Amino acid sequence: MDRIDQLRIFTRVIETRSFTKAADTLGMPRSSVSTAVADLEARLGTRLLHRTTRRVVPTDEGAELHERCLGFLTECEDIETMFRTAPAQVEGRIRVDMPGRIGRMLVAPALPGFLAAWPGIRVELGMTDRAVDLLGEGVDLALRVGPLADSGLRARRIGRIAQINVASPAYLARHGTPMQPADLDRHWQVAYAQPSTGRIADWEWRDGTRIRTRPVPWRVSANSAEGYIACALAGLGLIQIPAYDVADHLARGALVEVMPDHRPDAMPMHLLFPGPSRHMRRLTAFADWIETVLRQAIPPDAGPPDPA
Repeated sequence: MDRIDQLRIFTRVIETRSFTKAADTLGMPRSSVSTAVADLEARLGTRLLHRTTRRVVPTDEGAELHERCLGFLTECEDIETMFRTAPAQVEGRIRVDMPGRIGRMLVAPALPGFLAAWPGIRVELGMTDRAVDLLGEGVDLALRVGPLADSGLRARRIGRIAQINVASPAYLARHGTPMQPADLDRHWQVAYAQPSTGRIADWEWRDGTRIRTRPVPWRVSANSAEGYIACALAGLGLIQIPAYDVADHLARGALVEVMPDHRPDAMPMHLLFPGPSRHMRRLTAFADWIETVLRQAIPPDAGPPDPA
């Protein structure tokens, strides 16, 4: 067994935390996996894994080697597939990250179609509402919703997400229905706290060509879209949310749109890449696919285009 294969096997053991699971995913006998790791440890002169009856965890040396292996093995995969064009020939791993609700509601349900079309690609799907560090965390592609910071990353704009103001019928029965922003002094919002900074976002609405903001009283805040919507459903206040995110709740009458003439500005949606791609074929395939999925699932916003 060559050295690159040993590193691939070691990396898969780290990823699965199991010799048996690694063997299953690689289509190898478990004994061959154990032998490959043992030979690698002997050649490097250090212990790479702590083995127990329940799990396998890397030693400090194993964790360091694993981090080095990820970039090296990706380069090896790219070299092996750089001249392949047919989907069945394109192989390798891509790490992607996206907001949690988009990942769970839209991307994960459609993912079987992508994997069927591109059987050699493995997708490591991260779902979080925080802005990940693509370079620092080894992420190949990230979906970002909202204005982009000047990060130096390559960006592909794929659309704008319309936002609306909503509240539960129970909240409106207790507090009345706001008709315009001036009415918000007599209302409560569920505050949205930015996951990375904890900053409370101001209430926002478009006034012709201008974007206006103002603070609105609150008693409850949430730092995830799931929690934000749950608080609104519980009648704790008004929220501003992407329309697709609450479409089912609106259809069931669990939430009601308010102040439709004073909606917040639509949010731009981008795919971000950390510089020139080292594995362009499989990354481009995934980027093209996810753009199609999102354009089909999220109605286009009819407002003015964003400048980005």
